[in-house]
Amino acid sequence: MFNTVTENLSQIQEDIVPYKPNIIAITKYFDVDAIIAAYEAGLRNFGESRVLEAIDKINRLPEEIKKNSTFHFIGHLQGNKAKKAVKYFDYIHSVDSFKLASTISQEAKEENKVQKIFLQLNIAEEVQKFGYSKSDLVEEFPKIQGLSNIKIVGLMSMAPLGAEENELRQLFTDVAKTKSELEKIYNCKLDELSMGMSQDYKIAAQCGATMLRIGRKLFR
Repeated sequence: MFNTVTENLSQIQEDIVPYKPNIIAITKYFDVDAIIAAYEAGLRNFGESRVLEAIDKINRLPEEIKKNSTFHFIGHLQGNKAKKAVKYFDYIHSVDSFKLASTISQEAKEENKVQKIFLQLNIAEEVQKFGYSKSDLVEEFPKIQGLSNIKIVGLMSMAPLGAEENELRQLFTDVAKTKSELEKIYNCKLDELSMGMSQDYKIAAQCGATMLRIGRKLFR
């Protein structure tokens, strides 16, 4: 596994030169051994999409890896699992409503923590995917910004599967533009753009992604 991850990581890094986004190793389909292999290959960011499975994996990791890694929750988060997510994850990428943001805020307050979150933008407005439309996001942003114990670090988005390169480039560019518009309208700084996965990470990097969420391309 270590050799596979090392070779794949090297290829991914070569593919995105001269850009230097953080690579989040998406380990939701892989066990603890994969996390250890990725850590040994030099990665420090790990993403999971199921809260309880992730907690089980994190608890089984060696202490050194737990201490020195950053954990990202990337799946749709149900409110009743927010407490556990806040306890275990450094970043939550999938905040798609004021209600969820409020729940996270409350849980973070009880945890005496400032929870870093991304607001999920459904830029292609796919009915089967979660996330804000652009207009709803612009409208609700200040309400979320006003909550305590959370920090909006940026936007997260997923492109449609099978999209052509031109469409991908347009969608990712639109996400980056939306981030800039929010910064201007609300006089804030959003440092991160979480976009790009195994099938489209090259284009995402070119369009300004600061975090790439890569699983299959890294581990297979």
